[in-house]
Amino acid sequence: MNSLTKKFNQSFLLFVSFIFLMAVFWLYQKHTVGNDSTISEWIINYQGGLTRRGLIGEICFQLAVFFDLKLRFVIFLFQSFLYLFYTIVIYKFIKNVPKNTLTIIAIFSPIFLLYPVAEIEVLARKEIFLYVGFIIFLNLSNVKYSNNVSLIYIFFMYPILCLIWEPFIFFFLFSIYIILIRNNNDSLKTIAIKILFSFSSSILITGIILFKLYNQHVLTLDQHMLMEDSLMSNFGERCYMSCALLVSKPSIQDQFIYTYNLLSIEVIFRYLVILIIGFSALSILIYNTKVKNKVIFVNNHIYKFILSKNISLTFVILLLPTFILFASMTDWGRTVNMTYTFSILTYLYLIKNELIIVDKKILIFDDFYHHKKKLFIFLFVIFAFGWNQKTGMTGDVATNSLYKIIYNTSKNIFKFESIRLFQDNPIIKFHKNYIE
Repeated sequence: MNSLTKKFNQSFLLFVSFIFLMAVFWLYQKHTVGNDSTISEWIINYQGGLTRRGLIGEICFQLAVFFDLKLRFVIFLFQSFLYLFYTIVIYKFIKNVPKNTLTIIAIFSPIFLLYPVAEIEVLARKEIFLYVGFIIFLNLSNVKYSNNVSLIYIFFMYPILCLIWEPFIFFFLFSIYIILIRNNNDSLKTIAIKILFSFSSSILITGIILFKLYNQHVLTLDQHMLMEDSLMSNFGERCYMSCALLVSKPSIQDQFIYTYNLLSIEVIFRYLVILIIGFSALSILIYNTKVKNKVIFVNNHIYKFILSKNISLTFVILLLPTFILFASMTDWGRTVNMTYTFSILTYLYLIKNELIIVDKKILIFDDFYHHKKKLFIFLFVIFAFGWNQKTGMTGDVATNSLYKIIYNTSKNIFKFESIRLFQDNPIIKFHKNYIE
């Protein structure tokens, strides 16, 4: 282990520990707020019938009833343990990986791990299940396991993840790419059968959900009323925001139309800049990375195209389905976070399994670090901790992310604040309006 990797491991452990502590603190602060989007997404359940995104809500519902606990407290516990597990698996997956400065910069991109605690509205939203599920898949795709282990995992676990958050399908290509690499000695027919079989259960589940969405009856009004009544009668909870959208914006067409109405040149320009800057380090790495010769099956021209040495085109193809998410979701900040998370985890998998070669030209960043350390650290802090995207597509870019996380948390714990700061701070205003 070189000195750079050792220093990174120490810093990264502190970083993810800090994120976990902040996450649990703010999850606790938020879990009693009556108009919080995180909770509204988790209270969707199956009391009125099978619906999209209701699996986790149903589990929390039944646990709360069985143990005679408040639903919000059960959700808080579930979210906290989930975030702890995510912190552990992300640390174990990423530690020891970086061998150069640019990889470290990519890992500390503000659109990756810091984003959920910088924008607490997205904290512990259901995509965290997808991240955990995908990391487990990548671990099972390690060369020390049989090729079939990861395929069996996809068959049984991916449909569950689709029931939790069905847009997971837009990231299936990342898993398929890993399968192609792991099975590169198989014939095209064999690998096609493996992929179709492993994803068949997910395709079936997602197909049912999409069919119901297309026909605008995910839940009928009567079924939705049953779900509302069950929440109110058992826990005194109303069905709001994400839960209410099951009837107020039920179809695929509704989601695209709503996003289109908010679209503007300003929004497109802002998010292009966010993507360019946020993806900058990872993009440079991908552009200067080639797949090793042993990965490409020389007797199959299709494999030569799919597993081409230049992985820049590969990653462009992997990200193409996410344009559908941008077209159908108004939470573009979350979409950026998801696209980056799947991209960097896939790239780090290729490094961990020694499937790629990185051009030595990127070592110029190492030289810059060693010769201009103070300037490098200054620029790094601004890049990694000085900004982040907002949740909604119309929101402006936030600044001073790390400072605001520490300041707002300290203020909440120690109760210090001037009248001016109390009136102007958006988080305090959020809680103040709820209390009123």
